[in-house]
Amino acid sequence: MNATLRKSWRTYLVEIVMLLGSLIVLLPILIMVLGSFKTSAEVLDFSLKLPKEWLFSNYQKVYEEGNLLRAFLNGILITGVSSIVNIVTTSAASFVLVRRESRLSNALYLFFFMGLIAPMSTITTIRVVQWLGFYGSITSVILIYAALNTAFSVFLYNGFIKSIPKALDEVAFLEGAGMFSVFFRIIIPLIVPVNATVAIMVFMSVWNDITIPIYFLTNSSDWTMPLSVYNFYGKYSRDWNLIFADLVLTSLPVFILYLFAQKYIVGGLTAGAVKG
Repeated sequence: MNATLRKSWRTYLVEIVMLLGSLIVLLPILIMVLGSFKTSAEVLDFSLKLPKEWLFSNYQKVYEEGNLLRAFLNGILITGVSSIVNIVTTSAASFVLVRRESRLSNALYLFFFMGLIAPMSTITTIRVVQWLGFYGSITSVILIYAALNTAFSVFLYNGFIKSIPKALDEVAFLEGAGMFSVFFRIIIPLIVPVNATVAIMVFMSVWNDITIPIYFLTNSSDWTMPLSVYNFYGKYSRDWNLIFADLVLTSLPVFILYLFAQKYIVGGLTAGAVKG
């Protein structure tokens, strides 16, 4: 009885600690959301007080003057295409690495795995992109994002594909199927959970990033929504209510995506880790 009581108290203690940790994370978000409806003078106290008057016009002003529709479309284009490129290339690479058990494939897997540790060299990447003739274009940003997320994606795909029996491949080969046919007709339908996880993780990491666009997009009309926050801060450095409104609109797509897709993230990560 005492052991059961101690276990229940430990559970309650852990729940209290987790609740306090959640509040620490939520407080800045609440300040941001409430501040987005306040006046420029009222928002300066950065408190949890409700606005004296709810100014929805802040969002209208941010939308119109911040050119958020174009920034939103740019962000959707960059995140969507980079996610697709990443999924196709890394899943195919992982399939080959797993099925061809050799020293070369093991070395290549370790090479990909090093991408989780090694940082990106911005100056070198700029020089390479300039040499390729892509510098300043959305294409360069898409390719860079697809490459930056390669290590994580290969790690997930590698663990999941190992759990798929090789007998399926052998049966398909006996019936005259080629490597591409086996990959697209057998492997792709089986790795749908990991595809969803990789797509969501890449989308969130790309959408929230500002460093790559600010270095590689020379035209401000190609900027994404997080960069519109950066630009808006420079224009309205004292109007925190407008800055908060821009931040809310920028974070809203990622929040909605995570709200509806969190089960796929957890499921894909678990499948890739446990089955590998």
